[in-house]
Amino acid sequence: MSSSALDNEPQHTTEPPTHPTPGPSKMAVGAWIALLVLLGAELMDMIDQSVVLTALPAIQESTGAGPDAVQWLTTGYSLPVAVGLITGGRLGDRYGRRRIPLIGTVVFTAASLLCGLAAGPGVLIGSRGLQGVGVALMIPQILATLHVTFEGQNRSKVFGLYGAVMSLANVLGPVMGGLLTEADLFGLSWRPIFLVNVPVGLAVLLLGRRFIPESTVRKADRLDLTGMSLSALAIVLIVFPLTEGHLHHWPLWCLALLATGLLALGVFLRHQQRKQDNAPLVPLSLFQGRQFSGGMAAQLMHGLLCGLFFMTWTLYLQRGLGMSPFHAALAFVLLSLGELAGATLAAKSGGRFARRLPQAGALIASAAMVAYGLQAAGGQADLTLPAMTPPVVLIGFGLGMVGGPLADLSLARVPHEDAGAASGLFNTAIHLGIALGTALTALVFFATTGGSPDAGLNRDAFITVLWWVGSLLALMWALMFCLPKEANNQVD
Repeated sequence: MSSSALDNEPQHTTEPPTHPTPGPSKMAVGAWIALLVLLGAELMDMIDQSVVLTALPAIQESTGAGPDAVQWLTTGYSLPVAVGLITGGRLGDRYGRRRIPLIGTVVFTAASLLCGLAAGPGVLIGSRGLQGVGVALMIPQILATLHVTFEGQNRSKVFGLYGAVMSLANVLGPVMGGLLTEADLFGLSWRPIFLVNVPVGLAVLLLGRRFIPESTVRKADRLDLTGMSLSALAIVLIVFPLTEGHLHHWPLWCLALLATGLLALGVFLRHQQRKQDNAPLVPLSLFQGRQFSGGMAAQLMHGLLCGLFFMTWTLYLQRGLGMSPFHAALAFVLLSLGELAGATLAAKSGGRFARRLPQAGALIASAAMVAYGLQAAGGQADLTLPAMTPPVVLIGFGLGMVGGPLADLSLARVPHEDAGAASGLFNTAIHLGIALGTALTALVFFATTGGSPDAGLNRDAFITVLWWVGSLLALMWALMFCLPKEANNQVD
């Protein structure tokens, strides 16, 4: 779809609204539809982050993918997302927070079709990367639009809904992957997990073009092309060797790439410092307050633990405990129920508890993770789905209390003109964290299993992972002390 076609609808605003919107109960039908379309786009992104997890064994068997290809089925999606989100946010500020995500939806939908038609791991990984490019254009505009449109308690409730969608998607992806793979619709095995995005993407296009209000930054500056190139180069050079290093026994070229990536990151930050008065890609002033910088760091830890936990958990359930994709999906349903309960509690709080709510969630999830680790170590091969229900539900409940409030509190003081950049950075943190967490599986999981299907090796490796995830949760809890303690400190 051309950008001119997306311009047929009139632009409703050229700058963010300056007055609070009505409460959700008073919102017009069109506003509700726009909100649902935005959250639906976020749901597609997060589902496709994890939908391959329960389908991994079937994909390996069907395509002959090895351990390195398995990692890249996830990293190959997260990496272009992490690389492109900051740029995508700025593109939305300049060219429209409706136009850019709709273009991204076209790319994502076409890439999903290619994934479903892929015959080998190379084409599948390449198509996953193209999906990531589409997501990088779609997702920054969601938080930016929510940020500039809603204020006060209304804003906290909307961000609570955003958190609920994230919580639902984290586990709906593996559930869908398991159920659709097990169903083997039309003899297509795992392929429907990607093909289902095609009708959903078309619906988002049609409804989004009609109901999402257009907004841009008045007098938007030229894009920082040098900053875009440096940020992309730094992220690729850091994530690629972390993903490939273990597979090649950490050769010198991996270490050299990592060092070069850190150098590129330093050059990027120096370039941004010089550009602060001339349209920088990243307004460094955002990091002057600990509310945004602490929230970003906590979001990075959130992505790390998700990338590390969810991939290894599905391998543990199917290879360590011998569950079918269907029964593994049921385990994710348990986690999903817990997450929805935690996210519902966060949404209903309306931001009244400020940082105390997500911090309580991190502590609950951390304690439940320790309990699960002790249970897995004691039960070994005899651990059943009913027995693991209490810790799994509590893990989900704790994580569900984190997502929405963390986004709300981290972005509350961001100026409207920097909404796209800030939301791009915030989303980059979780996707980069997921990419790094997936890369970390090479060190703490595949280093033990060697890609072997041996049940004992997979159980032992997963128990080690749980201690790592518990530590990341504790660190995330500590970082959230940077967020405001009182609800009335959220906004100026």
